[in-house]
Amino acid sequence: MSQPHPREVITTKALSVWVAAMLVYIVAMAGRTSFGVAGLEAIERFEVDASRIAVFTSVQLGVYAIAQIPTGVLIDKFGPRTLLVIGSIIMGIGQVILGFTSSYWVAIAARILIGAGDATAFLSVMRILPYWFPLHRTPMFTQVTSSLGQLGQFISAIPFSLLLGWAGWPTAFVSLGAVGILIAIAAAVAVADSPEALGIVEEESDSGESGDSSAPSPSLGALMGRVLRSPVAWQAFFIHWVGLGATNVFVMLWGMPMMTAGLDFSKPKAGWVLTWFSICMVLVGPLHGRISSRASGYRPWLTLGFVAFNITVWFWFFVFGGSYLSLFILIGLVALCTPVANYGFDIVRENLERTVVATATGLANMGGFIAAMTGAQLFGVVLDHAGQGPDYAMQDFRHAAWAVLGVWVVGIVGVLVTHVLRGRTGRPGRRVTVVEQV
Repeated sequence: MSQPHPREVITTKALSVWVAAMLVYIVAMAGRTSFGVAGLEAIERFEVDASRIAVFTSVQLGVYAIAQIPTGVLIDKFGPRTLLVIGSIIMGIGQVILGFTSSYWVAIAARILIGAGDATAFLSVMRILPYWFPLHRTPMFTQVTSSLGQLGQFISAIPFSLLLGWAGWPTAFVSLGAVGILIAIAAAVAVADSPEALGIVEEESDSGESGDSSAPSPSLGALMGRVLRSPVAWQAFFIHWVGLGATNVFVMLWGMPMMTAGLDFSKPKAGWVLTWFSICMVLVGPLHGRISSRASGYRPWLTLGFVAFNITVWFWFFVFGGSYLSLFILIGLVALCTPVANYGFDIVRENLERTVVATATGLANMGGFIAAMTGAQLFGVVLDHAGQGPDYAMQDFRHAAWAVLGVWVVGIVGVLVTHVLRGRTGRPGRRVTVVEQV
């Protein structure tokens, strides 16, 4: 009797590889969001205003976004395991440098390292999924991966924030860097690129998906050209933009200052708001995985529906809210809407050829972070114009929030325009996937 195809079932080995890769992603998320709980301390440590503090987040997110396509190419060439290990080490080094320095420009350089290392984590996990799990399960695992990554937000919001208050800046950031380097060692041991990399031989499927292995690989320029000309890839980019941009502005930089300075909450109370966000993201991720897998033809419209609701919630909070309860309601509803950002990855995986999926996924993953980089910087500029830091009033934050709305509108227009372009060029046929039978 024939044995199941290795990707017909979810094996214990597949889960162990995924968990190990997930640990790297969680630590990367902790490093990515750690500056968000240290914004006011950074203003004092580096003796700068809000606009220059926003540069830290803008630089990190900019490097992260720019690195997505090159990272996708490197993952295809060297494998996700190698990039996970190298990226985690680079992040760790950046956090250690940030912990020791009191120079603004050295700290900026450290954030560049953190952004470059962070860029490898999510794409590497996305590259691992279709090689270890049944292909029809990958939308669900995409959402679960993104959701569990929010545990990194919990690490920065509670343990890291408490360590920052108790032990100070150097200890907190150096400790975070040391954890990243230790996780890199664990990934080197536990992660494998595919079953074949461990000597698990898969029988060739009846579909002949493997194709002619002697066929020449497309050049880098050809791959890039196909992705950059694809309305599918750009629609995924703008779906990620509208789904994640505003959330990242709040989570990664300005949420904690707004709660502590604008609303006068203590750091622990503000930290529990971010923790509640992480919990909600973990809970709603699988729901969005199910929605995405069952509504593939309607993902852009579902995205815009969730975004319209998200904008309404933000507007209600900044006009009528301000209490601790209203903030919990806000962040729970924001978490309900944010996972639509991942719908773009499913669109790419279903509509583009396998040879360009990693590169197109990298382009899509740039969207939310370019939006966040732009929004965070504009938020800081308006905040400086409206108030006097670091003692900003809530009214100053209300004024600054309009900048984020402008960034949101750009993304909505992008989703609509790329939808029209997809219609004009003809909806690409669904990418042929492996028929997982023996």
